[in-house]
Amino acid sequence: MKLVINTILIYTLTLSTSFAKDYYIYCATESEDEVALIRFDGKTAHVEKRIPVGVWPVEIEGPHGITVSPDGDYWYLSMAHGNPFGHLYKYKTGSDELVDRVELGLFPATMGISNATGLLYIVNFNLHGSHTEASTVSIVDPDEMIEIDRVETGVMPHGSRLLNNGLKHYSVAMMSGTLYEIDAMSMEVTRTMITSPPKMNSHSGHNMKKMDHGNMKMGKMAMNHDMPPEKPTWVTPHPKDNLIYVVNNGTDNVVEIDVKKWKVLRTFKTDKAPYNCEVSQDGRHLVVTYKGAAKTGVWDLKTGKEIAKFNNTRKVTHGVVISPDNRYAFVSVEGVGKEPGSVEIFDLKELKPVAVAEVGKQAGGIAFWKMEN
Repeated sequence: MKLVINTILIYTLTLSTSFAKDYYIYCATESEDEVALIRFDGKTAHVEKRIPVGVWPVEIEGPHGITVSPDGDYWYLSMAHGNPFGHLYKYKTGSDELVDRVELGLFPATMGISNATGLLYIVNFNLHGSHTEASTVSIVDPDEMIEIDRVETGVMPHGSRLLNNGLKHYSVAMMSGTLYEIDAMSMEVTRTMITSPPKMNSHSGHNMKKMDHGNMKMGKMAMNHDMPPEKPTWVTPHPKDNLIYVVNNGTDNVVEIDVKKWKVLRTFKTDKAPYNCEVSQDGRHLVVTYKGAAKTGVWDLKTGKEIAKFNNTRKVTHGVVISPDNRYAFVSVEGVGKEPGSVEIFDLKELKPVAVAEVGKQAGGIAFWKMEN
């Protein structure tokens, strides 16, 4: 009897070990000119490699946004600072060797790659330029590393994301208080929407095809009125492509928008100064980083309720990415002053924090690379 029990125990332990996964995440640290490659084994997180980035040895160039190609072969990094323009860098995963770079606009920031066109869409946040003039979304061929177009949107655009089918691109203009939709095929702005919740929203959505583009300057449009209080900082799609979620950093809420009806369906009142968000691939959870509260919230999208809220280990919570198996949320936290940044990992099944990896100062852009058994 004892032999049978021991055999079952050994088999169970072997089986559970065989299903253990390693998760690999890239995180940019803006005040270090460094990208950390982190491995998480389900229990502990380790910095596998610290990758120096940039070309100026005595200047901080500011790595900001980061994304991995759909095939996992390359990762792309926005280097925000330049003379005066920033750059997009391309690296090979695994070796993490620099492949190429291309100059873009003022302070290139977040980015996404279309599954339909294969092109990369990156917002030029223009942090160092005028906060009253419209900026742009750069569209880049990531194979040739050539900028093929720039599309004008609003003032200080951020949160560059595409629907999972790759056909529509969305970004929000922080100082215009506006959501912009770009058709990935035509490379034109097709619709806009003020991002405030319905009770605060006195503007209807605009169909760009019916508007007079010749008389329209989007940056100046925003300045004809008082600066909107919403200050949207992020947008992310639902996996079914029927919904998108916009973070209003200035008014402490996230709005759920129906992309077909082009209207706000629900409003999630959040903790102080939400900044980034991500939806799990099973559509169950919305994870929101609360930059001003140094916390991370987990929302149940079926009920619309916040089901967990975690204190981060330091201040200035920044980005979030969820593993493709829907199990873990990886959150970057900047830290303050000379304090190191961190990547903090939360279990979305057990609703608890599980690990922390110490990285360089001002941890920001974060991207998932791969899972391995």
